[in-house]
Amino acid sequence: MEFYIQQVLNALQVGSVYALIALGYTMVYGILTMINFAHGDIFMVSTYLAFFFSTFFLAVFSNASPLLVFVSTLLVAMFGTALLAVLIERVAYKPLRTAPRISAVITALGVGLFLENFMVAFKPVGPAPRFLPPLIPQINYTFGGVTVSSIQIVIIVVSALVMFLLDTIVRRTMVGMAMRAISWDKFTAPLMGIPVDRVISLTFALGASIAAVGGTLYGMAYTIDPYMGIRIGWWAFISAVVGGIGNIRGAMLGGFILGFVEIFTPVFLPSTYRDFVAFSLLLLLLIFRPTGILGRPVAQKV
Repeated sequence: MEFYIQQVLNALQVGSVYALIALGYTMVYGILTMINFAHGDIFMVSTYLAFFFSTFFLAVFSNASPLLVFVSTLLVAMFGTALLAVLIERVAYKPLRTAPRISAVITALGVGLFLENFMVAFKPVGPAPRFLPPLIPQINYTFGGVTVSSIQIVIIVVSALVMFLLDTIVRRTMVGMAMRAISWDKFTAPLMGIPVDRVISLTFALGASIAAVGGTLYGMAYTIDPYMGIRIGWWAFISAVVGGIGNIRGAMLGGFILGFVEIFTPVFLPSTYRDFVAFSLLLLLLIFRPTGILGRPVAQKV
């Protein structure tokens, strides 16, 4: 029993990161009905922003409190990643809003490849895996044979707080109301006085900053490298589709489902079956419920 409880904690840790990244996919899709395939690589860039800033900060302020180091790194990564996402949206995506949808998809894939290869060619980064410096003390707590680390607690708690905050913003603020209005009818929304371009840029910034939270938390527990955005981005995309892409709470649910798939697959099958199980789950869901678990069919105007 202790073994399975330990795996549940590991699944919650991984699922929290997937859920945070999946939110960026689902927010952009909800506004523009576009899959931003560069989002996984934007997440990757956020981990390096956290790495470089935390390394510099600890070198200058070696006696800084762990809370200050963690919060400062988180805020810098969020701000830098949000600026990058807005720049990409304005330069690469905005000119293609009236173009065929495949044009935006191809452009997103191209942006992702550019970010990957730029980070590899950028000498301070390079292809070698890296570790974030310790942002918080590593402490292990044992309860009845189950070990919980301080990093696991921070990842799960911070992720839950961020997801709750985003859900509150989308459902209970004027900005969230504007996002939902554009998602419902982006042609009528401007007639109601909603600044569509500004809200779209804000959506990209918000989704990227949440991915940066996931990137910082991920870097605290695992190694980072320039190609990590490919696999993690795809799993986060599957999470969004499983939960119901375009649905905020569905993306959260899908992230945790994929987290459990990743952790529990090696318990019953060889670890090489992880991707097989994840994509099989996606295939079955699309066959029996094409809109995802919490998604709803949308009527198409003729």
